[in-house]
Amino acid sequence: MARIAVIGAGMGAMAAAARLAVAGHRVTVHERSETFGGAVGGFERDGFAFDTGPGLLHLPAVYRDLFLKTGKQPLESLVEMAQVEPASRHLFADGTEVSLPNASHGGAVAALDSALGSGAGERWGDFLKRARECWDRSRRPLLEEPLWPNWQVLGREPYPALRQRRLLRVRQAATLAQVGAWELDDPRLATLLDACALSYGLDPRRVPASAALLPYMEQAFGAWYVRGGMRSLARAVYERCLERGVEFVFSSEVTGVLERDGRAAGLELADGSTVEADQVVAAAGRGGLGERKLWRDGEVRPTAADTDPGRFTVLLALRGARPAGAAHRAVVHSPDTAAEAAAVFGDGPTAHPTVTVLRPDDPANRPDDAHEAVTLTATVSGDPARWADGAVRERCADTLITAAERVIPDLRERLLWREVLTPAETGRVRPPALAGEGGAYLRPSNSTALPGLHLAGGWSHPGGGLAHAGMSGALVAGLIVEGEDFRGSQ
Repeated sequence: MARIAVIGAGMGAMAAAARLAVAGHRVTVHERSETFGGAVGGFERDGFAFDTGPGLLHLPAVYRDLFLKTGKQPLESLVEMAQVEPASRHLFADGTEVSLPNASHGGAVAALDSALGSGAGERWGDFLKRARECWDRSRRPLLEEPLWPNWQVLGREPYPALRQRRLLRVRQAATLAQVGAWELDDPRLATLLDACALSYGLDPRRVPASAALLPYMEQAFGAWYVRGGMRSLARAVYERCLERGVEFVFSSEVTGVLERDGRAAGLELADGSTVEADQVVAAAGRGGLGERKLWRDGEVRPTAADTDPGRFTVLLALRGARPAGAAHRAVVHSPDTAAEAAAVFGDGPTAHPTVTVLRPDDPANRPDDAHEAVTLTATVSGDPARWADGAVRERCADTLITAAERVIPDLRERLLWREVLTPAETGRVRPPALAGEGGAYLRPSNSTALPGLHLAGGWSHPGGGLAHAGMSGALVAGLIVEGEDFRGSQ
């Protein structure tokens, strides 16, 4: 039985901790804050409750597998999950609207044909078929296996872009924005694609075409809501860890990793004490790792943290009941996603952001049925310094509310109060890893140059997102339990 110290109590950290404890190891999690969940946070006031991180789950199989492998009670016996229907309602700048059904390829094709005109659905359907090829080609090495030393296989573009004549030359789309502009032949379909990339913290103008697997993933596996919010899922994972004997130490800041005889040997804490360990799992960014070399010669280098954007969130407490039939998720699209991306990943403010409106029909998040809890989000610059000015925060909040009035026309009349959260409070959005572009969109491998030190969570392979964090925990646990011969999740 090995002593394993885990830095951070986010979803990737807890996924690794539960699996390692089941394998017989003694696991202690050190978390600098006072609670678990990492980016899967919550806010409560006056009987209203909100998610402050992700509001929907894609690829629920990741967490079903975690609970299957770590105990007798399956996930569905502990939390109530349901697919939202429709998956999303989309409102475009030209006044067009379309509601896309959940996990229905044929339904999405029919809905787009009806709303955008004959042929739009067929083009979207054909795109998703190519996106599925991309998924099939990259899924195993990108998501289910550790990042091997020969990671260069993931540097090649897996998306089968159409060959088209452009400017007297035969060319293929190299970026997601080019896929939308060249293959979908409708600015609204291109906007759908761009907005999807932005929601994952990716710049559609630069991200490789392989990002097409993200809308495919959502379409194929659906969008799921956890009753009580995603915080309920985090609590279920935390309680599973406790059941398996994992120890949590909160308000415990790690300042360094002990090294002895050329391998990780424990943790240094902010109070000056040390913790001995046989293995260390770092799942809280570079916290405690300093300038330590994390990758081996020839391996992919980590993406610079300051390039990742953030999420601007406005929590709304409304008087009046949620209307019957209201979409759980509505997206009010920017009139110019290229300009939006330039603002998010550049120096300027986002004048016309894409705004997601979440309206869960959940008695757990409101004081009674005569009120409604609504969450507005937009992808913005992740630099906390840009949100230090209170006037800037309030102007941005007003911008999101104005956009949301297309979904809730009487929003301002119903508003009781609002709470504004910026990247200064919620942190940056860690994008998922992607194949292509020579490996530029990969994340550091789960094994490091220092024996005994492993990486989990959104800043390591296979990148950010609720499902991806769970995958990273499974990969780290496999590497520790089975060693470098571990071939990946089954």
